[in-house]
Amino acid sequence: MKFVLSHALCPEGMEKLQSKAEVFVANDGDPNNYIDRMRDADAVILRIAKIDRRAIENSPNLKVIGKTGVGYDSIDVAAAAERGIPVVITPGANNRSVAEHAVAMMFALSKNLLEGHAETVTGNFTAARGLGKAFEVLGKKAGFIGLGAIGRETARICRGLGMETLACDPFLTKEQIEGEGCAWRADYEEMLGECDFVSVHVPLLPETKGMIGERHLAQMKKTAMIINCARGGIVDEQALADALNSGLIAGAGVDVFGEEPPAADNPLLGAKNILVSPHSAAQTKEAVVNMALMCVEGCFAVLNGAKWPHVAERSVYDHPRWR
Repeated sequence: MKFVLSHALCPEGMEKLQSKAEVFVANDGDPNNYIDRMRDADAVILRIAKIDRRAIENSPNLKVIGKTGVGYDSIDVAAAAERGIPVVITPGANNRSVAEHAVAMMFALSKNLLEGHAETVTGNFTAARGLGKAFEVLGKKAGFIGLGAIGRETARICRGLGMETLACDPFLTKEQIEGEGCAWRADYEEMLGECDFVSVHVPLLPETKGMIGERHLAQMKKTAMIINCARGGIVDEQALADALNSGLIAGAGVDVFGEEPPAADNPLLGAKNILVSPHSAAQTKEAVVNMALMCVEGCFAVLNGAKWPHVAERSVYDHPRWR
């Protein structure tokens, strides 16, 4: 079996893969740049990379696409499905890591750690102590837009810290949300004004793109903070930067951007009271190993004719190739 990788996996993943397959590592996020390798590939595994219709259609032997993670907006799933190519994803492999990252951002912002650090190292020790911006999370309300596996894990941690949790998810009933320990809200806009923290946990889809914009941020408390460890594009970046710079909201934690890496002139990079990270919430040692091993296992299963359950689009198995 021939595998093409946009980038190398962790040592554990590479060992598992190389024990059964011939592997080419491109170190390039666009398979169109190594289409000669793609033409012979049985499988491609993507990390920080995209694959479009052109690359898929010019890979005649391709039988499976693997993605280390759960987000697959960088993959033309429709083009893959037309050719009977499953897109293997790794749900559950990084839940805890992303949840901890989101909560870590809540802590860093609520304790004003960034400003405190900056002032202390520049000699403003006394001034830094008297900023008066830090607050406890105990008793605060955390609202979750989306209560999938990562949202649920984040909410559990927040409740363990003594926070009250609220959630809106159109795919869950009121009873299901309440069963997870969250107060149910029918509409996320209804929830925004109640919360001290708003945490985003939805995939990037046409209907979620820009779902948090200027109007929505204006509904939040001036003391509130928003966390996005889901996908760039869900929160309007210019609107968020404007809200932070004008004091409309108190802070934001952002792990994801509409364009990655973000351009130097991305408005969020110079915004006030923001904590950014390089799409690294799922990059803990544990999650990286879990995602790599699960992805490799799924790709091998598909190549051996199994209908691996963890795929982006289950209808791919209705393709004649799978009958």
